[in-house]
Amino acid sequence: MLTLLTNLPKDVLIQQIKDGGILLVLGMGTVFLFLVILIFATKLMSKIVMKIQPAQPAAPSAGRPQAAAPKAAAKKDDSAAIAAAIAAAYDKNR
Repeated sequence: MLTLLTNLPKDVLIQQIKDGGILLVLGMGTVFLFLVILIFATKLMSKIVMKIQPAQPAAPSAGRPQAAAPKAAAKKDDSAAIAAAIAAAYDKNR
């Protein structure tokens, strides 16, 4: 491949390098322009959706704040049961 390039006249090589540079700049510019348009379109769609349906406020948990502790304890018990089941299955297959 290199021998083919060295056999070409110098002006042809220079012209091909210029054409390659132009194609490089045009391709990267096109991609950059598309990404900028995509960003603005996404922001515009987000604003339109927020006008149509505003964000829902988070529901405060004013009911029973101590209810989280039993859930954590139940989760801990589940973890212990799962660990015991895994250990039993491992011992059975040994």
